[in-house]
Amino acid sequence: MAEEKTEEQISQEMLEKELEKEIIEKQVVERSKEEMERDDKIASWVPKTKLGREVKEGKIKKIDEILDAKQKILEEQIVEKLLNLKSDLISIGQSKGKFGGGKRRAWRQTQRKTKEGNVPTFSTMAVVGDGNGHVGVGMGEAKETLPARDKAIRKAKINIIKIIRGCSSFDCNCSEPHTIPFQVEGKSGSVRITLIPAPQGTGLVIGNELKKVLKLAGIKDVYSKTFGSIRTTFNFVQACMDALKKTNPIYRK
Repeated sequence: MAEEKTEEQISQEMLEKELEKEIIEKQVVERSKEEMERDDKIASWVPKTKLGREVKEGKIKKIDEILDAKQKILEEQIVEKLLNLKSDLISIGQSKGKFGGGKRRAWRQTQRKTKEGNVPTFSTMAVVGDGNGHVGVGMGEAKETLPARDKAIRKAKINIIKIIRGCSSFDCNCSEPHTIPFQVEGKSGSVRITLIPAPQGTGLVIGNELKKVLKLAGIKDVYSKTFGSIRTTFNFVQACMDALKKTNPIYRK
């Protein structure tokens, strides 16, 4: 019986290893496809602004040169060429459920009454970042879900900002930039949020939707306090972005 069990365990381990290899191979293929699509998109890009032409010609090689000079970005390809970005959608909508219930979802659906009937529109909120101090948020609205997502990602790339990270918690002496450098407060509508530096290993002590923003910004540890109507996810995220902006002196008034 012992020999049969060991054989079963060995076969299970072999299957698990094969499954892991297949998953890794799929991820590599997907990444290579995304990189090829990105390279093709940038290669076929015809810049329409002076800043875009300078980026494509190689005169500007870092996004920080643009952000530190407070130059306005009008083309998403500028950010795509200079940064390797990841994107995510914020859950601002709610699926239908009994008695007003339902799970949160990325699409918020609204309707407009016309003579022909109801005309639905979908809006969504996207966040992009490189996990190394650059993050952006944008809203998109369209008659279908995919165009709304594309608009939101495009606006998020155009609205990208640079934040400052560090290690400034009183009980952490490491030199890695894993949290915010000092306590900051952001506001949007009735929502106020305070971000507080945390020691390494604390994690993100914050709402689930804001975790997406902070992860893409490259922040791993933070404490937070929130006030106001935080169920309004749009204002909740905008307040977080307002707080993150204040870590960088170039965005302060």
